Amino acid sequence: MSDLDHPPFEHLEIQDLFHLAQHPDSIVWEPFRDGVEIHRLYGDGVSGPTAALLRFRKQAKVPLHVHEGYEHLLILAGSQRDANGVLKAGTLRVHPPGTQHSAISEAGCIVLAIYEKPVRFVE
Repeated sequence: MSDLDHPPFEHLEIQDLFHLAQHPDSIVWEPFRDGVEIHRLYGDGVSGPTAALLRFRKQAKVPLHVHEGYEHLLILAGSQRDANGVLKAGTLRVHPPGTQHSAISEAGCIVLAIYEKPVRFVE
């Protein structure tokens, strides 16, 4: 069996995820896009499935991208907006394969993003 058949951990558990969103500096963030930082839970965002926390600073954007597989977004704190409307804290949205969007957070937000397959950035 390959390494892809077995994740590098027995299981992943984050207790009180909304508390984590209220204390974002308790984890290590890395640059992702201008004004957006990432904390990867698993995957590299290049191949295979990925889960990550994204922290948007005020007015930060993620450019237009296409979903090659399902994307699940859970807004943990703040809000973000795309062409489909505003997502507030506690909202779960699923983007099916083939959909595309860009996102902005006017006030900032923290999002749990789970990708079945890597996204393809258009811009």
